[in-house]
Amino acid sequence: MEDTNRVTIKDIDIPFWRIVAIMIKWSIAAIPAMIALLVIYTAVVVVVAMVLAMFGVELPTETIE
Repeated sequence: MEDTNRVTIKDIDIPFWRIVAIMIKWSIAAIPAMIALLVIYTAVVVVVAMVLAMFGVELPTETIE
């Protein structure tokens, strides 16, 4: 099979401050994503704890002093 749609990138010229702006946008976009992952993780842990409690497994509840 012949490759007729080949692309070669020789040089990418992006200003430094444009890259900084992109990275700041990524950082800001990561905050809601991390909150969503935290909510999902918490829900999974609660469901697992409820299932274990249903089978009579007691989870440790003591505090470290």
